[in-house]
Amino acid sequence: MFQHTRQGAVDVISGDDPLTADFVSRVLPLLQECAARGQPHVVLDLERVPLIDSAGLEMLLDVQEEFQRRGGVLKLAGRNPLCREILAITGVARHFEMYGELALAVGSFVQ
Repeated sequence: MFQHTRQGAVDVISGDDPLTADFVSRVLPLLQECAARGQPHVVLDLERVPLIDSAGLEMLLDVQEEFQRRGGVLKLAGRNPLCREILAITGVARHFEMYGELALAVGSFVQ
């Protein structure tokens, strides 16, 4: 299950479901809500996400594109080795700022 919290002016989406075709519909509305409020500054915490498939990768790229159109950004956090490897091997990682720790990702918005 994915949940939305705020840390200061930064929206944080975290959860423990996979980012796969079966579960993208659970996280996408949370990300769309962030975009609807204007200039989104969002961190997606992948620490407990067990897997990302092609549907999840496509969703991440689509959301990043939408956030950038609105003058915002989606950053990724978490030390999950499998998710990081999937993002790197597919080339999707180059479209995101990635941080090992959630606090570092959130803090990067004030720099």
